[in-house]
Amino acid sequence: MMLVEQLMIDLKAAMKAKNTVQKNTITMLRAAIKQIEVDERRSLDDEEIFSIIQKQIREKTKAIKDFQAGNRPDLIEEAESEIAILKDYLPEQMSEDDINLVIDQVIAVHGKQIGPVMKTLKQELASKADMALVNRLVREKLN
Repeated sequence: MMLVEQLMIDLKAAMKAKNTVQKNTITMLRAAIKQIEVDERRSLDDEEIFSIIQKQIREKTKAIKDFQAGNRPDLIEEAESEIAILKDYLPEQMSEDDINLVIDQVIAVHGKQIGPVMKTLKQELASKADMALVNRLVREKLN
């Protein structure tokens, strides 16, 4: 089943259960997907949707920092709930040890040039790992 179909099923279930946080989160995600589909005039595959989900998680994480600075525990809790819901739609993330193994393999092939290494890692790990973490680990290994 495609992720878009699963989102629709989960949206209906959230509406029936009157779970407003889940309903709003899925609606927001579907709107972001639809916006890109309209802009690019094509349907998105699951990998592209995973990318959108990861972007929204990054945005929510950044918002949490702003909410902490503004002393808004209610908004922090809501954003954390939204992140948990979004993470349910991502494939299981790789552990740091597994990421390091892949990084070592790619460095063995491409040498110590960060550009080709990151390009290859992005293709291999895009939906399986947080690319900010991957970038940090690569920089630690290359320096």
